[in-house]
Amino acid sequence: MREGLIPAVLGTAVTATGAALRGKYPMAATAAIGFGLAHMVLGAIDLVEHRRGRMF
Repeated sequence: MREGLIPAVLGTAVTATGAALRGKYPMAATAAIGFGLAHMVLGAIDLVEHRRGRMF
């Protein structure tokens, strides 16, 4: 399994959960969306870093 894939998928799930909670718990939803987006970005960085490493 490629490194960075788990944080990216986890971030997607957390972001979707946060978006679903926006109506009922707006503050918790905002925190979950931010947390999820951070995981997505960090996972994407790992995926790109390791893809470049295999090219050389």
